[in-house]
Amino acid sequence: MSKYLLNKFLFTVDRDPSLVERYRDDPQGTVEWWESTEANRLLNCHTGESSTWLRFADAEREALATHDYPRLFELGAHPFLTLTLFIAMFERDHDGLGFQLEYARRLAHFSLPYPDIAT
Repeated sequence: MSKYLLNKFLFTVDRDPSLVERYRDDPQGTVEWWESTEANRLLNCHTGESSTWLRFADAEREALATHDYPRLFELGAHPFLTLTLFIAMFERDHDGLGFQLEYARRLAHFSLPYPDIAT
């Protein structure tokens, strides 16, 4: 399992409006595409350098493919990265702060200490 890769997915998708929409509409396809083409690209590297070994664990892939943000939090995804991406995808489906309240409600069962988010 790689919290780095999980957070990298959330970070990179959240920064591209077309990827946000793609992930909202086709989460499984977006996760498969991103893992096969983007996962091993180095962040902030424009020279084509990449690694070859990064892959999601099955639990990470499944949580991403089902938009299961409580499970992502449990797996160590950074809550700010998760919250900002899911706000971009689902805030329009709720009134006011409805999505943020739903996010808080679905994560309310966690108590201190929270899952480790260090990468």
